[in-house]
Formats: sequence, structure tokens, C-alpha cells
Amino acid sequence: MKTKILFMISLLSLSASIVTAQTYPVPVSEENEKMAEGVFAPNWESLKQYQVPEWFRNAKFGIWAHWGPQCVEGSGDWMARSLYQEGSHQYKYHVQHYGHPSEVGFKDIIPLWKAEKWDPDKLIALYKKVGAQYFFALGNHHDNMDLWNSQYQPWNSVNMGPEQDILAGWEKAARKHGLPFGISFHADHAWSWYEPSQRHDKEGPKAGVPYDGKLTKADGKGKWWEGYDPQELYAQNHPLSQDSWDNGAIHRQWAWGNGVCQPTQEYCTNFYNRTLDAINRYNPDLIYFDVTGVPFYPISDGGLKIAAHFYNHNMATHKGKLEAVMFGKILDEDQRKALVWDVERGAPDKALEQPWQSCSCLGDWHYNTSVYENNRYKSAASVVKLLVDIVSKNGNLLLSVPLRADGTLDDKEEVILNDLGEWMSVNKECIIDTRPWKVFGEGPIAESAIPLNAQGFNEGAYNKATAKEIRFTQNGQKLYATVLAWPEERQVLIKSLADGNSLYPGKIKKVELLGYGKVSFTRTPNGLLVNLPDKQVNKIAPVFKIN
Repeated sequence: MKTKILFMISLLSLSASIVTAQTYPVPVSEENEKMAEGVFAPNWESLKQYQVPEWFRNAKFGIWAHWGPQCVEGSGDWMARSLYQEGSHQYKYHVQHYGHPSEVGFKDIIPLWKAEKWDPDKLIALYKKVGAQYFFALGNHHDNMDLWNSQYQPWNSVNMGPEQDILAGWEKAARKHGLPFGISFHADHAWSWYEPSQRHDKEGPKAGVPYDGKLTKADGKGKWWEGYDPQELYAQNHPLSQDSWDNGAIHRQWAWGNGVCQPTQEYCTNFYNRTLDAINRYNPDLIYFDVTGVPFYPISDGGLKIAAHFYNHNMATHKGKLEAVMFGKILDEDQRKALVWDVERGAPDKALEQPWQSCSCLGDWHYNTSVYENNRYKSAASVVKLLVDIVSKNGNLLLSVPLRADGTLDDKEEVILNDLGEWMSVNKECIIDTRPWKVFGEGPIAESAIPLNAQGFNEGAYNKATAKEIRFTQNGQKLYATVLAWPEERQVLIKSLADGNSLYPGKIKKVELLGYGKVSFTRTPNGLLVNLPDKQVNKIAPVFKIN
């Protein structure tokens, strides 16, 4: 049997290798990091062999620590870019509290990130307790700093800042608590993302004085960063992209078109090397890219080689079985066969045949003090609305829970997580291990067209769900109907389960309210009318199990 399996793998590998190779303007070099060979080759046709592992389809809910040096100032996501945008909130905050970006740039914020209270074991134990089935850590962000002992990026968390291997700490804790471990990589876009660091003020006493984005290693003599080259962080030794002074242009150029300055082979290869280095060290079960398709596609083969390496490496470490999950955004139909589609802060308005994931956040992606001060976190009820809707459509939810720079949750986040955990402890059977039903749901939102905006960004529509919205999941013979809020009256009408409805032609023998027990019901031509007890059994949403 073993010989037969190895022979089949060899045949698949051979068939993958003979697919006509496409040439790319910026091919990466494998001189330092050799792509693992195996079943998968670095082209879409070969990657379409991918099958989503059952463990991921069963998991449904993950938590993400989107945490790094950009949390120091507490001014929110993309602060390492925005501090170079004159007049922005983050620019003003940075100038007031840290200094002008011609003198104090993001490189000077990195040493202030100490992670002095970070306890990964305690955090992941909490995440598992509240229902997370997998965990993600940030490997690098667009700020281009690696959060491990990176051999290809001197600007890393072992050499400076916390002086710790952050990924190693997260990975050890995740394995201890039995959670699949994921790493997100975002540094491929530092090339264009950091371009504002090449600017200067247009007004005021510093008008015309360049920011620190073009500094070189020679400029560090006598500074704390002596011996380090700022260009290995900022990657700005290149011309500006078209319309670079337009802060919104980067979004139009995210897929490496529309006038973006083309990155060099050295730059693309460096990201490729760093990503393979982390995959080989930490053996992640999942990897996430904040990209259209795969990194550097369609100008480079780097992202396709990373995908092939990841899948082949994972098979080699799992006795020939593929257990890996890799995410990409804005995927076409063929690409969704090769990767798992990630929808940012949103969801499609229908159930999908292929498993997918929505990534969202309690607040801002990087820690934002104003979100805390102004009570702008999602409530546990809002998280449940999103989670239930996503799962009913064959998706998973990856929820980012921002950490402060010192590595701790704030008190409001802890309350939200505990409330979520309280609901999950009773009702998770309608989430974990389930599959979509014949229809994903009913209600005004379920019956509306809610288009995605670019990567997603339509979750606001689902946050508004009332008790009129019901979502369905199933596990074997058990059907679950979750009402997305408690109704004011003590009855719920489930139209999809009406007497005579072809969706459920069999008899309904029993209806249970999870956390309570059996409840009375009447099946009418208008729907299944379920009676609720006098007292709510949880603070968020009722779940009915129907047999």
C-alpha cells in the first residue's frame, strides 16, 4: 500500500512538472532557499489539485494576534505608513509624542516595543477556552520587521525590540494547547507601502526637509541603529510609484499594476527567502497573505513558489497527507481551487461550495487606544452574528483580538472574550463540526443582495441583524437554527420549516433550546412556531436543535 501511494505521488509530481512554465518579469532566485519538490508545482494548474483539509472545515473559528511594533503608539493600523502622511491623525500624534519623521521615523519606534508582559501560554489558553479552534500570529506586517530570529532580515524581534523570538513563543503555546498554528505574512508590500517615508512636509517649519525613508547604513554612525541598514527595513532605494503622493493610490496598485514601481528581483527573493525560512522553522498549519492571489502575482513567481513549497513541505511532515491551509484575497474561480479565499471584514451573500474564511477584528487591526476610549469594539453579540452567518455559508471566522504593546489585552477586550466564551460553551455545537444546510438562512438580510467591496468590507450589514434573521447549520441528522438576536415576543417563526416545505419534508419530533432543553412547537403552513421560555438562557442569541 505504501509503495502504491508513493508511486501515485511520483506520478502527480511528474504531471505537475510538465505543465508549461510561465515566465515572469521578476523571477525569484532559489539560491538560498530551495523550493520543496513534490506533488505541487508553482503554477495555478498544479495548485488546483489542492483539497481543503477536513480539520479546517470542522474548525470554523480562529483567533489572531495581529501584534507587533506598530502597537507602540496605540494610534491604530498602518501607523508606520501614516506617520509619514502630513496632516493625518497618526502623523500629528507621532510628531507630538515622539518627534518629527525627519528625525524620528518608524525605525526608532521599534526599540520601544518591549512585549514586557507578554504571556503566550496564558493568552492561548484563554483563546481556546472561548472556543478558538486555531490560532494565528503575525510573522511580519507591511512595516517589514520579522518577528522571529530571521536569517534574511536583520530588522527582527530577536535583534531589537523585545529581543525575543515571538513566533517561537506563539508556536510553542499553540502546540501545547492543541491548536493548529498559523502565520500571517504582509511584508511583500513594504516596497510601495513605505513610499510616504520618501516625502517631506509641504508646510510648517520642517517644509522640504526629507523624512527618514532614504537613510542608508552609513547614516547610522553613532546612532542606536549603527550597523543596520534602514533600506533593509524601508526598502525605498527606488523611484516613487505613479501618483505616490496620493494616499489612496496604493489600493489601486495592490495587485502590482496601475503604475506601481516594479520591485526588484532582490526584493522579491528576500521576501520569498524569509517566508520559506519561517515555514521550515515553525511548520505552520496555515499561512495568510494580505494580497491579491499570491505574493507578487502576476509580476513574479515568488508567491506561487511559496504556495508549492508550503503544500509539499506540509505533506512531507504529515506522512504524505496534505493538512495545510493557505489564504489569498480577491481570487477568481480557479484560484479558489488552489487556495482558501479570505474575505476581509465581510462575507458573500450566499453559501459557497468551497470552504472560505472571513477575517475581522474586534477593533482596529493594530492596537488603537481611541477604540478603547470611545467604546468602539465589537460586542460579543456582534461577533456571534458574524460567526453564525459566516458558518452558515460554509465559512470560517478568523477574529483578530488586538494586544497592547506590552503584550496584554485590555479590560474591555477581556469582558468581550468572556461573554463570547460563555455563549460558545453552551452553543458551539451549532458552529464546530457543522456543514451548511439546504439554505443558509432566512430574513430580510438573508434575502438581500449585499455585494462585496474589493476584499470584502460589507460586514456592517450583518452586524445589524435582528431576531428576524435565522441561520441554519447541520451535523448529521441534527439541524440547528440560530436566531441572531432574542425576539421581544416569546415565539420564533421559522418559515423554512413550514409544514409541507420541501426543504424539510420529514416529521419534526423534537425541538431543543440549547442551554435549556425541550421547548414546545407547532408546525403550520406558515412556519415552525417555537415557544421560548420566560427567561433568556444567554445574553446573545437562542439556538434551536431540531430532530
